[in-house]
Amino acid sequence: MSGQSNKGTAVVTGASAGIGAVYADRLAGQGYDLVLVARRADRLEELAEKLRRAYSHKVRVISADLADDNDVRRVEQTISADDSVTLLVNNAGIGGAQVVATADADAAERMIKVNVIALTRLTRAVLPGFLARNRGAVVNIASVLAFDTSFGGIYSGTKAYVVNFTEALQREVADTEVKVQVVLPGATRTDFWEIAGGDIDQLPKEIIMTADDLVDAALVGLARGEAVTVPGLADAAKLETFLGARQAFYGSLHADKPAARYAA
Repeated sequence: MSGQSNKGTAVVTGASAGIGAVYADRLAGQGYDLVLVARRADRLEELAEKLRRAYSHKVRVISADLADDNDVRRVEQTISADDSVTLLVNNAGIGGAQVVATADADAAERMIKVNVIALTRLTRAVLPGFLARNRGAVVNIASVLAFDTSFGGIYSGTKAYVVNFTEALQREVADTEVKVQVVLPGATRTDFWEIAGGDIDQLPKEIIMTADDLVDAALVGLARGEAVTVPGLADAAKLETFLGARQAFYGSLHADKPAARYAA
């Protein structure tokens, strides 16, 4: 049983396995009640019962397919109306190394709906309440592939959206007590790879992180107020250099006339 005081309710999507299940366990241990969201109702309820016994906190489950518009709206309505919600972890995601020319259009749409649209709508559902109460946190799980398209433009494109969306959110809440964090996992040993049609064991073992280690590092980053958490990055200065260079590059993109190199 956790001896910590209740911190409100944490909503975790994609909670039935992998990173989401670890978040659920860690957050219950920190003193949160939980709302767990995922498609697989049986696995959700099994996890919920395990957490109830271990931590004596309230654990509710919502079986929902976040690629389904009606299910997303049902989750939105539930969490926006719950004033106890203080943390949203947008972890649910669909992977796959689809090449655009041969991708199944319906599968691509489903990926975009879960990785982008559901994440956006659920964030929008809780944010007004967080701002009104001047309390709360949003954690968005992106990927290091937001910066690399070798895994396919559809997936990496959705994760690049998550990074940009989260950075913009951070500006919105900068003068409040609301926290917003984006987490960029690298290769993480979960069933995500198998579901996406990949084989994580084809990668070098030294770059594969466990879900437990990933989540523990991400929660340390959240507690420290990090805006961007990259658990696999050993030299934090590299992140600052990258972000600074990107901002400087953006500043060079504006002019009242086309650059001389475009002269006819």
